[in-house]
Amino acid sequence: LSWAAHPTGLPGAAATLLASGPSGELLWLHVRPCAGRVPSLRLVGRFVLPPCKQRWLTCAALLPRHGLLCGDRRGSLLLFPCRPNADTESPSPATASLDGAGCSSELEPSFLEQKETLPLEEPLSVLFGLHGKTGVTSVTCHGGYIYSTGRDGCYWQLRVRAGQLEVLRKRRPCKGLQWLEELRFPPGGDLLVLGFHGDSFVVWSSRDGENLHHVPCGGGHRSWSYSSDPSAEAFAYIKQGDVMLYRSAPQPCEQHALLPSLHGRHIDCVRRLGAVQAPGCPAVNVFITGSEDTTARVFALSERSRGAVPITILDDHISSVRALALAGPAQPCGDGFSTLLFSAGGRAQIECYRLLLAGDPASESTVACEVVHVASHRMDEYWDRMKNRHKLVKMNPETRYMALSVVPVPDAEQLPPPCRLLAAACSDGSVRVFGLLEAARKLVLLAESFHHERCVLKVEVFLHGEDGDRSCFLCSAATDGIIAFWDVTAPLAEATAALCSTEGALQPRALGTPLLTVTAHSCGVNSLHVRPAPHGRVLVTSGSDDGSIHVCLLEAVRAGGEAALHLLERHAWPCAHAAHVTGIRALRPDLVLSASVDQRLTLWRLGPRGLEPLSTTFFHVPDLAEMDCWEAEAGGELHYCCVLCGQGLEMVRCSA
Repeated sequence: LSWAAHPTGLPGAAATLLASGPSGELLWLHVRPCAGRVPSLRLVGRFVLPPCKQRWLTCAALLPRHGLLCGDRRGSLLLFPCRPNADTESPSPATASLDGAGCSSELEPSFLEQKETLPLEEPLSVLFGLHGKTGVTSVTCHGGYIYSTGRDGCYWQLRVRAGQLEVLRKRRPCKGLQWLEELRFPPGGDLLVLGFHGDSFVVWSSRDGENLHHVPCGGGHRSWSYSSDPSAEAFAYIKQGDVMLYRSAPQPCEQHALLPSLHGRHIDCVRRLGAVQAPGCPAVNVFITGSEDTTARVFALSERSRGAVPITILDDHISSVRALALAGPAQPCGDGFSTLLFSAGGRAQIECYRLLLAGDPASESTVACEVVHVASHRMDEYWDRMKNRHKLVKMNPETRYMALSVVPVPDAEQLPPPCRLLAAACSDGSVRVFGLLEAARKLVLLAESFHHERCVLKVEVFLHGEDGDRSCFLCSAATDGIIAFWDVTAPLAEATAALCSTEGALQPRALGTPLLTVTAHSCGVNSLHVRPAPHGRVLVTSGSDDGSIHVCLLEAVRAGGEAALHLLERHAWPCAHAAHVTGIRALRPDLVLSASVDQRLTLWRLGPRGLEPLSTTFFHVPDLAEMDCWEAEAGGELHYCCVLCGQGLEMVRCSA
């Protein structure tokens, strides 16, 4: 038996009682209180659970306008249809009443007749084994979303679209907390996770990242109840037939966070998502950062308050997040915008998300963010699925993705709109290209090359040519200071065609031989940026470990169906900075911005004689890892803004 609260929540409204029977039969019963009499019982519907070994219900919730959501012992989520008149029907002769001694035998035949008249309905949508084989412990609705918990240590966020359950994302709140029982949403925006950690009952705060309550009860109780208010907290459970009660007064908090941190460790990468303005509120910039604490965090940064307010956390990575990439400009979506995000880092892991941002005056950040987990890829899982892998040298499981770049499509007519291409620089000496089919939620390795034979630090992709005859070039830089340029138009066209037509395993293709290699630095290239220049040329800027900056001007030509790159000019500034140059941007064809570990942000004029320093700004972020730049207008003038990350985060505005 399982109870589900009525969505109206009004006093006197009917409660829902669900009964699991043999052969997976599920009965939906309405229990309505009657003044001065025992409650009335009415059969509303009959359903059948999918065939499995453990075929019974564990939890349920009524979804307004959608139906009945159930979780079973097999770990599946099921959505059953809801009769439109189930809540408004008047009592029928089939209504079964209970007297003080139990169920009246005179009404049993009418109840059975009612059962036979109702059809046995199948679920509208099934997510089989979503929580593994350990079962679903709770389902709840909050803020228009569905949340489910299980004994696999995870909770899922879902929604109903076109009558089908759609998975948005998966969260693991706490390491070691394997038995999740329930989620609660108290006022203030926190999310409380109730469950059993070992032999104790715990209440975990997702906002604070710590246990609020800890009760040593023996763990794993199937019958329990928890209540909390400002005056006291109580936890009751049944143990060996005895009803146990734990009650305690709240303890005063002796520590206060004067300034909350963005991450627990070093910030490795940052990207600006865009600006969001809620009605009646000033516009705020929204950023995402990746850190060595294995999380990526979305937050709002207001220039007025000069403070960062967290919005959401992406915690699917099992190692550090070293690189972020956005798939093109943001797309308008309702009152906000939507963007496709790629994150990558240690253990050769890539995650892909769809972020939907909109203004929300009720939230602290004035921004609402919906996260949809699109796809993921790990090289060790890819290796396990390979055929004839005994003939190959196994990839290094400690491979790290150092940089990402979304590949522009040379000819949009050759590829379906949902297809995206992603280039990755890898620590094992390879450059890999992946293909994403967003509708199918698949991220597949398409092509790779081990030309560098050493750690590849940076990768950039750019288009060249006119519409209808555009070529796609890839630029990669390694620890030896050499920058390689590839024409990847043909290999990517072949790989994407195979991706859209092949349902089975796809063998990665070779990228071939680089068109041009340039020895730009004496050691590793820590920053790289490519932008178009006048007259169809390409400007490539880079910074190195030795503090030098290198700029080269390229010209691409295509003759006889083959592309070629020619080096027209190159300029170098050996001692541009006193430490590693970890951020560089070509703001205009004649303007370059560089940032270094020496905590200097320098603006350079690029002229016929090379680089000339224009201005230098000191920033406060030590151990700089990366920077991102964008244009902004203030006071009728155009400015360049940049955000810098490392041991902290800082936003700086500069003008030419």
